[in-house]
Amino acid sequence: MTDDPPDWEFSERDMYILRELSADPQRSSRELADLLESEYGIDVSHVTVSESIREMRDADVFRETIVPNEELFNFALFEFKFNPEHFADSWHDAMVSIRDDRHTLFYFLSDGEYQWKSVMMFPSRTAESRWIHDFYKDHGDVIQNVRNSVVHNVLKFKTDPELFTELDGERS
Repeated sequence: MTDDPPDWEFSERDMYILRELSADPQRSSRELADLLESEYGIDVSHVTVSESIREMRDADVFRETIVPNEELFNFALFEFKFNPEHFADSWHDAMVSIRDDRHTLFYFLSDGEYQWKSVMMFPSRTAESRWIHDFYKDHGDVIQNVRNSVVHNVLKFKTDPELFTELDGERS
């Protein structure tokens, strides 16, 4: 992941490809080419569609990851509050530990009192508790508090295809 936005000029075709992939990520490039023609009047070969998808992926326009069904794991939101006394000496190792941990699905920085946040997955609540205990043992000098919330009753877990229609507008 980079800090820079993708260097990509979106064509109308690209936006439709992203919309259709978002609606059904299993669609083949041949199916997408047929859909582009029938739904949007864009006549393009499946080879061109496949190449566009590859180029967008390589340019980091979108990322692909396998996200297990939420019924297979316990999902949790973790929020990390710093201990400023030891932050300068230990923050990097703690950050890398969270980012690279096999349980971490999504890791981000935010403002406020709890500046590091992650969505993590565990096979059980016992495994989650064990992870917290081990994390404090390894990085307790830099972390003043870990606040964790159980994520349950996931009501939406997808990208809405219509969101891609906004790519042709101004981005900040």
